[in-house]
Amino acid sequence: MRIGALARETGVNARLLRYYEEQGLLRPVRLANGYREYADSDVVTVSHIRSLLAAGLPTAVIAQVLHCVHDDGGRLTPSACPGMVEHLERERARIADAIARLGTERQALDTLLAAVPTRDGRSDIPSREQPAGE
Repeated sequence: MRIGALARETGVNARLLRYYEEQGLLRPVRLANGYREYADSDVVTVSHIRSLLAAGLPTAVIAQVLHCVHDDGGRLTPSACPGMVEHLERERARIADAIARLGTERQALDTLLAAVPTRDGRSDIPSREQPAGE
């Protein structure tokens, strides 16, 4: 199938599909006229890419682990590939660090907002409580 058909089938625009190819995530056959020809299996591959991106993995990591995932009744399931767990744990730690950093930044902003004076000299912004679970 051509790139337009793959875009329609997956809901991913052609420009993004070309980006996936540049990143080594898709490997279409190039026809003599330069057109890309995608296999039917690329529809599933694009679905896997989208799921891994939604999990916060960068394309460089996806390129290393994409061959380690498969569908199991509509659910993306990793296989026991060498390095897979290490990649996932490293990315999870990176995301946890980013969340902690964002929480600190949010607290600093909350402090600034709480100190904003009104015309009568009092703060009109109520103190912000942490949501449950933080």
